[in-house]
Amino acid sequence: MSDDKRTPKKILSNLKELQNHLQPDEQPLLNIPAFWDSEQGQRSTPCDVVLTNQRLLGYAFVTFPRERLFLESLTLSHITSVSLRQKTFEPLFRELFISDGQRKVYIRTSRQKIETLYEALRSAVEQYAPGTEATLEAQPVDPATHITPVYGRQDVRIPFENSPLAITILFIGGIIMEISGVFIWSASHSAQAGLPLCAAGFIAVMTAILVRRQRR
Repeated sequence: MSDDKRTPKKILSNLKELQNHLQPDEQPLLNIPAFWDSEQGQRSTPCDVVLTNQRLLGYAFVTFPRERLFLESLTLSHITSVSLRQKTFEPLFRELFISDGQRKVYIRTSRQKIETLYEALRSAVEQYAPGTEATLEAQPVDPATHITPVYGRQDVRIPFENSPLAITILFIGGIIMEISGVFIWSASHSAQAGLPLCAAGFIAVMTAILVRRQRR
C-alpha cells in the first residue's frame, strides 16, 4: 500500500496494473493505505483507497502467493452521503462512511489520513461532479430537490464489550490462555492442570469471533 499526496504519474507507477482498470480520461488524485469494508465483502480488506476525478476506488493487486485483484468503486457523481466518524474505544483509527444511495462503504485508517481523504473527496465531488450541491447534516433536505451529497461528522458511542478493542483483547487473551494451558499440561503431564485453561481460552476465542460477526 502506498503513501498519500502523490502525483497521478507516481500513483500509477506505484500501484501495479491500476492503469488497466481506469476509465477514459480518469486520473488518480490521491491514494492512502486503509481498510475498505463494504456490503459486497465478507471482511475488511487492506488496500489502497484511490481518489480519482471520477470515482473512489478500493484497490489491491498482488501476485504472491497467487495473483489476486481487489477492486470496488463508488462514482463521485452518485455519492449522496459522506460522514467522518470517531468511535469510542477505537483510538488508532477513524472511519469514513460513504453511500451512493444503493451501497455503503466504510473506510478506516489513521486520523490524519482519514481527514485528508475527507477533505479531498469533498473537493473532488464539488469540482468533478457537476450538478451536485453540498449541504450539511444539520440543514433540512427536501427530497424533491435531490440535494447531494450530505456531509457530516459523528461521534459513535458503542459499549466497550462490543468495541473492536474489547474483541481484540478477548481474542488475544484466549490464545494466550490456550498456549499457557498446553504448556502447563506438557510440563506437569496432568490434564487437570492444563485443560481448564485450554477450555477457557477456546471459549474466549470463539466468543470474540461470534461478537465480531454480530457487529457486521
